[in-house]
Amino acid sequence: MKKIAVIGSGSWGTALAIILTKYGHEVKMWARSQSAVEEINQKHTIHKYLPGVILPDTLTATTDRAAALEGAEIVISAVPSRAVRQTMMDFAPYFLPHMVIVNVAKGLEDGSLLRLSQVIKECVPQCEVCVLSGPSHAEEVAREIPTTCLIASENEEVAKMVQSEFMNPRFRIYTNTDMIGVEMGAALKNIIALAAGINDGLGFGDNSKAALMTRGIAEMKRLGIAMGGKAETFAGLSGIGDLIVTCTSMHSRNRRAGILLGQGKSLQETLDEVQMVVEGVNTVQAACHLADKYHVDLPITRAINDVLFHGKNVETAVLELMTRDSKPE
Repeated sequence: MKKIAVIGSGSWGTALAIILTKYGHEVKMWARSQSAVEEINQKHTIHKYLPGVILPDTLTATTDRAAALEGAEIVISAVPSRAVRQTMMDFAPYFLPHMVIVNVAKGLEDGSLLRLSQVIKECVPQCEVCVLSGPSHAEEVAREIPTTCLIASENEEVAKMVQSEFMNPRFRIYTNTDMIGVEMGAALKNIIALAAGINDGLGFGDNSKAALMTRGIAEMKRLGIAMGGKAETFAGLSGIGDLIVTCTSMHSRNRRAGILLGQGKSLQETLDEVQMVVEGVNTVQAACHLADKYHVDLPITRAINDVLFHGKNVETAVLELMTRDSKPE
């Protein structure tokens, strides 16, 4: 068993902390706010993110960065994609070379267009970096509903070590060495989930959602392969697996946001109502820039970008998608 630190006290970081603690690890969480730390340590809850879930008594939290990482062998980075760089820079003095960082956020860095593992490696070059991905709603993991994910690392031995430590009867882990494919699948599926939610908000049916998901995975794969990822990765847990769960579940923030947009809410009204990070919104512009860079056609992604940031009516966007030039599949 390992000493594990979790940076971030949102739903996913907390869910992982819960299940790792329950299966024997010594876990300490870092939270930005003192109120979150007090709730975790005294009430053993984090009601905003996981209402009704009771945290193990032995799971503790702190706002002290050095104390959070002290003695840790594995560090889980569970902050939103837009906060990864600053968080890693803030923690950099406390990372030791033997520590393995497991990033669990799903997105791209706007501006640099870097994958999040690349951002972390720039900030903390002395550590091994790997990625946890797959169809995994925090609400279900926290309640020990059987879940399957993967650990991706260019260093297969690191992936196997994390697999060994994280896997338990309720949380099955596979390994993968295709970091590009895994991270791009994880980031891009959030955009397609926004589209699936818009479909639902407009009152469309299963036919149109199935088409969006199928053509969406084609977009994800095209860009991922152009960037150096492997086609087969997109047929796995971090590709079609994560896409299915994110496009179909009400646990999905991206789908919920899409529903509100489809019902006519503005982007700001939507974000205010969801009240949690919607990674697809943070990712779509970077995805469009990458499409330009690699000369890849992403019609669904561009349509979502136009709806979110250029004021395009959602029904107009649907019409334009449906009336594009005919072509073979």
